[in-house]
Amino acid sequence: MQENQSISGVIERITFINHENGYTVAKMKSKGYNDLITIVGNMPNVSAGAVVLLKGEWKVDSKYGRQFAVKSYEERLPATAAGIEKYLGSGLIKGIGPVNAKRIVRMFKEDTLRIIEEDTEQLLKVEGIGPKRVEMIKKAWEEQKEVKNIMLFLQSHGVSTAYGVKIYKFYGSNSIQVVRENPYRLADDIWGIGFKTADRIAANMGFDTQSYERIRSGILYVLNQMSNEGHCFAYRDQLAEEAGKLLEAEPELIQKAVGTMLEEGSLIADDEDALFLPAFYHSEVGVARRLKKIMETDSIFIHNAVDNLVNYIERKNNIKYNEMQRKAIINAGSGKLMVLTGGPGTGKTFTTMGILSLFQLLNARILLAAPTGRAAKRMSEVTGMEAKTIHRLLEYNPSKGYTFNEDNPLKCDVLIVDEVSMVDLILMYNLLKAVPDEAVVILVGDVDQLPSVGAGNVLRDIIDSERVEVVRLTEIYRQAQGSMIITNAHRVNQGKALRYIGPKDRDFFFIEGEDPDKIAQTIVSLVTERMPKYYKIDPVRDIQVLCPMLKGSTGAHNINQLLQDKLSGKEQSVRYGGSTYYLGDKVMQVKNNYDKNVFNGDIGFIEEIDPEDRVVRISFDDKSVEYDYTELDEIILAYASTVHKSQGSEYPVVIAPFTTQHYMMLQRNLLYTCITRAKRVFVLVGTKKAVAMAVNNNKIAKRNTMLAKRIRAADAG
Repeated sequence: MQENQSISGVIERITFINHENGYTVAKMKSKGYNDLITIVGNMPNVSAGAVVLLKGEWKVDSKYGRQFAVKSYEERLPATAAGIEKYLGSGLIKGIGPVNAKRIVRMFKEDTLRIIEEDTEQLLKVEGIGPKRVEMIKKAWEEQKEVKNIMLFLQSHGVSTAYGVKIYKFYGSNSIQVVRENPYRLADDIWGIGFKTADRIAANMGFDTQSYERIRSGILYVLNQMSNEGHCFAYRDQLAEEAGKLLEAEPELIQKAVGTMLEEGSLIADDEDALFLPAFYHSEVGVARRLKKIMETDSIFIHNAVDNLVNYIERKNNIKYNEMQRKAIINAGSGKLMVLTGGPGTGKTFTTMGILSLFQLLNARILLAAPTGRAAKRMSEVTGMEAKTIHRLLEYNPSKGYTFNEDNPLKCDVLIVDEVSMVDLILMYNLLKAVPDEAVVILVGDVDQLPSVGAGNVLRDIIDSERVEVVRLTEIYRQAQGSMIITNAHRVNQGKALRYIGPKDRDFFFIEGEDPDKIAQTIVSLVTERMPKYYKIDPVRDIQVLCPMLKGSTGAHNINQLLQDKLSGKEQSVRYGGSTYYLGDKVMQVKNNYDKNVFNGDIGFIEEIDPEDRVVRISFDDKSVEYDYTELDEIILAYASTVHKSQGSEYPVVIAPFTTQHYMMLQRNLLYTCITRAKRVFVLVGTKKAVAMAVNNNKIAKRNTMLAKRIRAADAG
C-alpha cells in the first residue's frame, strides 16, 4: 500500500454521498489511467465536473476492489467547456440543471464561470432563462461560495460539514464568526444540530470543557430531550444527574450554572425542586388560569330548556341517546367547559353530533378544531361542517405568531376540539388564550390512548384535576359489538386477552410468526399483494404499517425500505442523508415547520422532483408544499411508521408487527392506540407472547407535569 499519494482529475459522477458526515463515493477520470478511478472519503459538496487534487492512499476493498482513500482534497474550477457543463449540470447551483447547463455552456463556452461570477445579466441571452431565474442563479452562486468556506472551516475542526447549508441559511455571512465565538449557539438556533455536534466543534476549537457556555448548553439539551419524552420540567436532582453524565462536569459547576440560568431567566424554578424551560412554565400556569377564567364566566345561553331541546333533537332525527350520551349533551348545553371521553364504538362522534345539533338550535357561532390535518378532515366529513387544524384556526404566521390570541379572540360562542389526547401543553395554551371567556368549550378525546408527542399530558391532567366536568362513555353500540377491532380494543384496555378467532368476514386477523425477518417479508406480501387484491384497495394510500419501534427487522426503518423497493416509482429520485426518495413516495414530516404550515406526523406524497431548482414538491391533505433539497432531513419514508406518530389518524387497513424484539415498547396503551387506528381491517403479525406482554404492561410512563395540581390550585384561589 502506497501512502500520501497525490492524484488529480475530474469528478465524473457521484455514486454515493452521506449528507450527515460528508462521506462520498465518486468516480474520477485522471490522466494516465485508462479506467475511471473509484475515490472514497470525506468530500462534502464536491460535484460532478469539479477538478480536484486529492491526497491519500490506494487500498483494495474486498467487495469493491481498488479505491483511492482520500485524506484531503482541494477543488479547482473546471477549465474545459465539457467539464463546466458537467459541473453546473450536477445540481450544484439552484436554477441550473442539466438542460440549462447545456444551453449556457453552448453560448459562453470556457467563459461560462466568469460570466456567472462577474456578469450574470448575460445569462438573459440564453433560451429559457428569465430575470427571476437569473436572480436565483446569482444568489445560489454566492451561497455556494459562502457554504464552501463554512464547510472548509468546519472540516478543519474535524466535524461533519453536512450542516454548512443550514448554518449559512441561519447566520448568513456571520456564520464563521458566530461559530468561532460560541459554537454552542448552533444547538440553540438550528434544528438538527444538537448539543453533541456543537460540543464536538467546540472541543476541536479548544473551548474550555468547564465553561459556562458549555454547561448551560448541556443543561438546555437535557431539558429539551426530556421535553421530547413528554416532560414539562426536570426535578433538580434528575437534571443534575443527567447533565453530569452528559457533560462529565463537577456537580458544583452544574448547580452554579443552574443558579445563573435562574437569574437570567433561561430557567424557572417552581417549588424550588422543579426546573422548567420558560415556555413550559408559562404554558402550564396559563392553561390553568384560562380554564378557571372560562369556567367562571357566564355563557350567553339560557340553560333551563336544554332537556326539552334534547327531546326535540331525538324526535326530529328519530334517534335515542343512552343515559351517558344524553348527560353529555345536557351538560354541554348548561355548562361552560366539558370533557367527553370514551373508547371506540361508544358513540363519541354520535354524541358530538348531538351537542352540535343543540347549539345549532340555539343559533350559536360554532368552531370545530383538531390537532392534525387528518383529524380535522375526518371531523369535517363526519359533521358536514368545516373543521380546521388548531394552527389554521388560530391563523399562525411564522413571523408574527398566532393571529388569534388574548388580544384578538376567536369569533365564536362554542368551540369543540377533537382528538385532545394529542394536544400538547404549549399548543393548548395558545388555543385557550384565543378562546373568548364567555365561550363554551367541549374537549373530545380518548384518554386511554398514548399521550401527545409533545410535552405534557393535557387531557389526562384536566380529567385528573377533578375540577372540570367529565363525561366518560362506556357502553358499546350494538352494531359496534360485531367488530373484533372494537371488541379487542376494549379487551386490551381492560387487561384481557385478545380474541383471535372469528367469522370469515371479520375485521381483525392474527398471523403468527416468530422470526422477525420472515415477519417483515409477510408484511411486505400483505401490503403489496394480498390485501390490495382481496379488498380492492390502494397499497400506498389505504394501508398503513404501524410498528412499536423504529429499529430492528420489524421496525419502521427496515419495513419502509422493503416497501419502498416494491411500491415506489423508480423513474425520478433525489438522494439526501443516505436516503433516496422517489416520485410517488409516501413520506412523513418529522418536525413542526410553521413556515410551510406542515407539522410533525403529517403524511404526504412526493409529486415532483425538480433537479434544476433543487426542490421537491410534496402533496399533503389540503396543500402542496415545496422543499429545498437541503430541507429533506425534515421528512422520512412513511409506508411504515411508529404507533406514536399515528395518533389522531385513521386508516382503512392497519398492519402491525408485535414481536418480543420490541419488548421495550410493549405497553397496553400502545397496543390499544394501534388497534384503534384501523377503520376497516386490522392485521396483527407476530407472537401471542408479545401481545400478552403488551396487554399485561399497564405501567404508563409518568410524565413530569404539574397541570392537574395547578388547575386545582387555580380553582381554590
